Amino acid sequence: MIRERRNRAKLEQYYHKFITTGEMDPNVHPWVAESWQRSRDRGISRDAVTIKAKLTKEQLAARRQRYQAAISFLDGLYGEIRELFTTYNLSMLLLDYECYALKNYAMPFYQKTTGELEGARLTEADTGTSSISLSYRHKAPFFLFGPEMWIASCQNEEACSAPIFVDNQVKFVVTVVSIQQENLPHDTIIALVLSIKFAMEQHLSLVARLNAKHTILDAVPLAVYHILPGGEVSYANKLGLKRLAGIIPAGTTALAPAGEGPNLNEVLFNYRHTPIYKGFLGIPSYNREATWITGRKTYEDITTVVPLYDDDGEVGSIVAVSLPIEDLRTLVAHTAGYTARYSLASMVGKAGIFVAMQEKAGRAARHDHHTLLQGEAGTGKQRLAHGIHQGSSRAAGPLIAVKCSDLPPELLETELFGASAVRGEGRPGKLELANGGTLFLDEVEKLPAQLMSNLVETLIAGQLCRVGENVPRPLDIRVISASDGDLKRLTEKGNFLPALYDVLSKVVIRIPALRSRKDDIPLLAEHIIGELAGMHGMPPKKLSAEAAELIMSYEWPGNIKQLQSVIEQAFFRTAGDTISAKDITIPGETGLSRAWKEDKAAFIEAWNAAGGNISRLANMLDVSRVTLYRYLKKYGLDKE
Repeated sequence: MIRERRNRAKLEQYYHKFITTGEMDPNVHPWVAESWQRSRDRGISRDAVTIKAKLTKEQLAARRQRYQAAISFLDGLYGEIRELFTTYNLSMLLLDYECYALKNYAMPFYQKTTGELEGARLTEADTGTSSISLSYRHKAPFFLFGPEMWIASCQNEEACSAPIFVDNQVKFVVTVVSIQQENLPHDTIIALVLSIKFAMEQHLSLVARLNAKHTILDAVPLAVYHILPGGEVSYANKLGLKRLAGIIPAGTTALAPAGEGPNLNEVLFNYRHTPIYKGFLGIPSYNREATWITGRKTYEDITTVVPLYDDDGEVGSIVAVSLPIEDLRTLVAHTAGYTARYSLASMVGKAGIFVAMQEKAGRAARHDHHTLLQGEAGTGKQRLAHGIHQGSSRAAGPLIAVKCSDLPPELLETELFGASAVRGEGRPGKLELANGGTLFLDEVEKLPAQLMSNLVETLIAGQLCRVGENVPRPLDIRVISASDGDLKRLTEKGNFLPALYDVLSKVVIRIPALRSRKDDIPLLAEHIIGELAGMHGMPPKKLSAEAAELIMSYEWPGNIKQLQSVIEQAFFRTAGDTISAKDITIPGETGLSRAWKEDKAAFIEAWNAAGGNISRLANMLDVSRVTLYRYLKKYGLDKE
């Protein structure tokens, strides 16, 4: 607040009148009058400043670090106008939003040395009426004449304070004090403080916006660069720095002023054939596949380059954004398996045993307990896991699936727990990727014994360590596991870790075999036909009565997956809109069950009918998996 020059003698009279009689002169500024009254009511000493609250050295250092942008700006500004402060005996103080003194410039305040004052709290409750307390309270600049100060020993000074706003909130207070008032008009001090306020607010606002942009750029899964003519990198985001670290010589910074950053022209052997070089010729590139050849490695990226023009219409610099192709492949692969593809409603049936199972699954979806799904191969355990995840509070999180029989123990451990960066292949495992969502462990009975122990410890502790490191990482997942066999019986026989069974089986859902709900088979077939038609953009088809009767007459040892395979073949084999009995080939009807042991062609036909699923084929042929593995080896076939 700009104030006209006041008569010093009259101000002194007003002050002493209030101090001695308690009577407030009407000529006292209203803000000052209210503050005097509060200072008196609080019993604040008028003789000298008493430091009531002060930060420790460590606390002050931490605040200075937090507010480095403001302090650095004021340091630079003070360095430019230091001579003015020296000539006119001015001093300056920077305070934070709680009125703790962060830094004292030039002469001391309140007759205190710099060491005494810095870190001290200077609110109205500490020092009484001051320009700091008035500016802070009313959130406006304020000039206070000496006789208006509450502390008598400071009344030979005049001060002007101003709040510094960032994002519409007071973040700092800056104050300038003058001792030789006759040498420097008070309106000059006001102008100085207002100038500092404006410049500082502009600077801090810019810093805040830049920090937000840097945070955004560091968060995106893209490498972002700002490149100057000749190939000098003046800026790179977090991923960009990581990529550059593998290209540029050790110790070179990737964020430097012009002439000091890494030069891509010197490290890229094919620089003149890259989109960057063409960008400086004014040729933009958008989502173009680019190859970067360096002395260490050849990189392949999807790159976008945009030229930036100066006022003369010349290309002054370029922005390059790139996504490593290997990252893109990983992203696509992960995305394909990170969301639920099915809902509980996609599982159809009217049989009482099925409806009861579906209702139990719906209840399981509404809480967060680990859930065990049990049922023969092909009964729909994977689809049910998707439905439970989609119906849960974790639906917005990832759904990560791991088939425990797919990998050898040493690879499965890394797949689940991830690998340490120390080993040169740092990456998260499926447990970590499932954070906030669901981990689906299919064929959980195939977990190696050591992994069972590690997994149960991890789930109980709620944190994991990647393979090769001792850094605990928080874990928040729900596990849905699936077993083709009776997991409890396997546990009782000593083939499965009891502690892990106890953790995974908080809820157990048994999925009925297809032969136990034969009346649902036509309904399931119609549902499969509808999904196929929608998936392939083809007209819907229907089953004839004879076809429905035929599929109901079979036992379906491979369950729904086997039914789906047969219906899929019939769907594409049928030219018209009705699938008849002759369009359907029932597995084993050509005598495969008897011929497969001696006839490779018969075995392959059965293998294909089972969709390459060893569990389904074992059910179809009524033999053990061990026997089938032996015949797979005999016929030179690979398990998919």
